[in-house]
Amino acid sequence: MIRAGALEGIRVVELTSYVSGPYAGMLLGDFGADVIKIEPPKGGDPFRGWGASGYSATFGSVNRNKRSVALDLRDPEDLESARRLMLEADVVIENLRAGALDRLGLGWDDLHKVNPRLIYCSITGFGDLGPYAERPGYDTVGQAMGGLLSLLTDMNDPKPMGISLSDHLGGMAAALGILAALNERNQSGQGQRVSTSLLESTISFLAENAARFFENGETPARATRTHIAQVFAFVAGDDRPFVIHLSSPQKFWEGLLAAVARPDLGSDPRFADRKARIAHYDALHAELTAVFRSHPREHWLALLEKADVPCGPLYDLKGVFTDPQVAALGMVVDVPHPLLGSVSLIRNGVRLSATPPTIRTPAPQLGAHNAEVLTSPAAGERT
Repeated sequence: MIRAGALEGIRVVELTSYVSGPYAGMLLGDFGADVIKIEPPKGGDPFRGWGASGYSATFGSVNRNKRSVALDLRDPEDLESARRLMLEADVVIENLRAGALDRLGLGWDDLHKVNPRLIYCSITGFGDLGPYAERPGYDTVGQAMGGLLSLLTDMNDPKPMGISLSDHLGGMAAALGILAALNERNQSGQGQRVSTSLLESTISFLAENAARFFENGETPARATRTHIAQVFAFVAGDDRPFVIHLSSPQKFWEGLLAAVARPDLGSDPRFADRKARIAHYDALHAELTAVFRSHPREHWLALLEKADVPCGPLYDLKGVFTDPQVAALGMVVDVPHPLLGSVSLIRNGVRLSATPPTIRTPAPQLGAHNAEVLTSPAAGERT
């Protein structure tokens, strides 16, 4: 039986922009929380300006299931309205520079004194203590200083990534911390401060590589895991790329040899066991590259799948959204939009049998809910 959202009845007020904070709020909104986004009246969240026709796909991707309230925090009346909304909330999320809201009287210490049940989440670039606490933090800086980028690019010819990984990691870490704090509040009745940063969330994401570094003192690079996990990428005869992940089970190696009809590779001392294959990764890659160039991708994927070898096409996004498995999972949701008729969004990646996350509304127009949220006495009522 489907019930109301898992976070139904929880009100979240966010003073956030760009990705990390909005993404955290969006995740909570997917699970049924009432999320109120406070934005400056002139322009709102800067991501609103990254599109045309009154809609920014960048903004829309992380701001669904929210209500927008436009408030100028330099105006005393608007500042008081923001304070009231924050005090009435169960959760506050902010990703301003460290100390910015403290100077306005909207920091954790100020609000916690009045509402001890409040959960107050701060996302910064580098954390709220230490020599870098006051620095501005953006995604690529978090990826670079957290070590993540070194595992994704060639350090001798570095390239930035095509996705805001650290921003999204920061948002996910924040949402997870908020959920833990909400659960603890159910037991103690007390709120608490939740804090994370692009740097902290990025470093914590690198546990596997960090553990290896702590163990042997050797600095891992982009190729380190690919060799150890026996991960390969190839281009087939029709110039279409695909990947293979052999991991450690011997049966996958044997299945690969059967699929490519190269039993001689199994008797080659360079590839005699997993340790040898790791040591001679480049030689094995070269042997297989020549083989896979002889036929189209679908030919090889069919043989590899028949041999039960973990493999798959290397898709761009067009390929992703034409794949039948993706279609079966219902990953794309078309949502009615007041200006565009509808917009396509990616659903939450989690499925719950009784309280499933949902996309109820697209990203709101700037200030669209001022009257609804701010007009007394309704300001304190939950929707």
